[in-house]
Amino acid sequence: MKSVLWATRMISRLTIRYLLSIFAALLLCPAARAQDGLAQRIQAVITDPQFAHSRFGVEICSLDSGKRLFALNEKEFFIPGSTTKLLTEGTALELLGEDYRFHTRVYWTGKLKSHGALDGNIVLVASGDPNLSNRLQPDGTLAFEDEDHSYGGLDSKGLRGDPLLVINELADQIAAKGIHKVKGRVLVDASLFPEGTRELGTGVVISPIVVNDNVIDVVAGPGEKEGDPVKLQIRPETSYAQFDNHATTGKAGTKAEIDYDDGALRPDGTRTITVTGTLPLGRAPAMYAYAVPEPSRFAAVVLTEALRKRNIQILHFDPPAPAVDFKRLAPDYDAAHLLAEHVSPPLAAEIRVTLKVSQNLHASMTPYLLGAILAHATQGIDQAGFDRERAFLENAGLDLSSAAQGDGAGGDAFFTPDFMVHYLTFMSKQANFPVLRRALPILGRDGTLAKIQNDSPAAGHVFAKTGTLVEYDALNKKFMVSGKGLAGFIDTADGQHLVFAAYLNMVEVPSDDPDAIQEIAGQALGKIAAAAYESAPDAQ
Repeated sequence: MKSVLWATRMISRLTIRYLLSIFAALLLCPAARAQDGLAQRIQAVITDPQFAHSRFGVEICSLDSGKRLFALNEKEFFIPGSTTKLLTEGTALELLGEDYRFHTRVYWTGKLKSHGALDGNIVLVASGDPNLSNRLQPDGTLAFEDEDHSYGGLDSKGLRGDPLLVINELADQIAAKGIHKVKGRVLVDASLFPEGTRELGTGVVISPIVVNDNVIDVVAGPGEKEGDPVKLQIRPETSYAQFDNHATTGKAGTKAEIDYDDGALRPDGTRTITVTGTLPLGRAPAMYAYAVPEPSRFAAVVLTEALRKRNIQILHFDPPAPAVDFKRLAPDYDAAHLLAEHVSPPLAAEIRVTLKVSQNLHASMTPYLLGAILAHATQGIDQAGFDRERAFLENAGLDLSSAAQGDGAGGDAFFTPDFMVHYLTFMSKQANFPVLRRALPILGRDGTLAKIQNDSPAAGHVFAKTGTLVEYDALNKKFMVSGKGLAGFIDTADGQHLVFAAYLNMVEVPSDDPDAIQEIAGQALGKIAAAAYESAPDAQ
C-alpha cells in the first residue's frame, strides 16, 4: 500500500509540474494566452502519462512577424539528436555553396610504356565525396530510401542498381586509356583527413573515401523451417569480405538478431566475417548492413576487382608494406597522369540525401571536409572545421552559449530550443534557404518523417529535421530515448510561415517493438507540429 501511495504522490507531483510549466508558458507568451487552441493541444501531448518522467522543450515563432507563439523550457539545454545536422549541413551549404562538387580522380605513377604496361601504381585520390555509390541517377540526381541502408531495418533493402556504379565507371575510363598490365598496386590516397574514427550512430568508419556509404549491404531473411540457416543477400559481392554464415532460423515471434564478429584478417587485406544470431520463422527479410573497418582498403579491393574484370592485370593484390608515403606520389597528381575522374552532383543534392534520411556518415564527415577544404588544415582537421562553423554562427549573431556540439551528426550535442529557432530564422533569410528547405523531410511524406502524422491535415506542410538518440536500459529491458527532436518550418492552414524546435528527452519505450520509438516519441513531436499547423494564432 505504501508503494502505491508513493507512486500516486509522485505522479501527482509530476502532473502538477507540467501544469505549472504550461501555466508559465501561457504567462510568458501573450499569443498563447488567446483561446487559439495551440497551448491546449500541446498540453494534451506533454501531460500524457507515458511522458510522466520526460522533459519537453518547445518554441514556435512566426517567420512573418517574428512573434513568439508558444514557448516551454525554451532556454534549457536538450539532447537534440540528429537535428544537429541542421547546423552541420547548413554551415556547409553557406560556406561551400550549393554548386560545390567533389572531384574524385585516378592517376598513374611510375612509367607508362607505349604498349599499355604500367611500371608503377594506380592511385585513386579520395576527395571526400560521400556518394560513390548507386545513389547516383542517370539524370545526375541522388536517390535515397526513406529508411537508409546504413541504419538497416525492415523497410530498407538497399537502392536498386549497382552499389559499385562509380567504381565501375572509373574502371571503364582506365581501361579506355589502353592500360592492360600494372606491375604495382591499386592504391587509395585517403590523406585528405584521417580515416578510422567510427561515427557515433551506426558505427560506420569515417574516411575521405566512401564507397556504398562504407557498408556492404546484407539483406537477411529466415529459412523455410526452424533450424535452417538464414538466407543472406550480399551486395556488393567482393573478396574484401567473405561471410561465414552461422545464423539460424528461430521460432516464430522470437527476437530477431544478426551479429558480425571483427573478422579474421587475411594477409592480402581481405576478411572472413562470421555471421551469428537468429531470425524468427516467417519474418520478412531486412537489412543488416556490415560496416567495413578499412574503407580505403575496401575501395582498393573493389577497384582492383573491377579492373581485372576488364582484363587488366594487377600483379600485386596484398596491402603495401610499409605504408605508402602519398606525399611522395602527389607530384604525379596532374593532368598528364590522369586516368579517370568522377565529378559529383552539386552539394545541394548531397545535403538533400543527408537531411532526408539523416545520413550519419555524411554529416560526420562534414567538419573534416570544412577543415580540409576551407581551412587547409593538416592536423586537428575536424576541429578546424568546427572553428569555421563557429565563425559562421558568430557572424550570424547567434548566442553560442546556448549550443554545444562535438560531432557532425548529433551523437554528442546539446542545444536550447530558442537557439535552434534563432538559427533557423537566420537561415530562412539566406539566399540558399530554398535548398535547405527542399532538403528537409516532409511530415507524413518522405525521409525520416514518412511515417509521422500520415493522416494529419498537417502532412505535407511541415518541413523538419528529426533527431533520435537511444540507449539500452538493461535494468528494465527497455530502450531509453534520451533525445528526440524535431525542428524546421511549417506552412500553416491559414497561410502563415512558422519556425519551430521541439525536443523530448528521457522517454522509456519497449525494446521488443521496432516501431516503438517512432510511435511514442516521434508521433508526440509530430502532434506538436500538427497543432501548430492547425491552431497557430494569427501573428500578423
